[in-house]
Amino acid sequence: MSIQSDIEARLAEREPEVEVLLAELQGSGTVRLFIDHPEGVTLALCEQVTHQLPEVRERYALEVSSPGTQRPLTKPDHFRRFLGRRAKVRTRGAHEGRRSFTGELVGASEAEVTIAADTGVVAIPYAEIHRSNLMED
Repeated sequence: MSIQSDIEARLAEREPEVEVLLAELQGSGTVRLFIDHPEGVTLALCEQVTHQLPEVRERYALEVSSPGTQRPLTKPDHFRRFLGRRAKVRTRGAHEGRRSFTGELVGASEAEVTIAADTGVVAIPYAEIHRSNLMED
């Protein structure tokens, strides 16, 4: 089970209103966790989530934060929610000769995201995405 799946499962029981946007292992000792909540993310909520994950804190240093303006996009629903906005998508390997695409999100199926990049419209399967996030307008 990935660190993200593990944290999502724990928070689904303990803090069901909190959405895990991205959980990533930094180096060997820190987990960076980006969360969202329908009423916004406050410092108090970040502290509350930190305390809800003692199993994670036993193994790693834990950083919990709001998504900020360059919100991570990791799931089809995230891409669909922000259609029409600018995003940067980085791929695991070369895709159409490039590894990074920046442009308007114009489509998001269950299998891939479509982005209108400077070189044209490109469809990128989610499995090929290494990292993606919104760009400030």
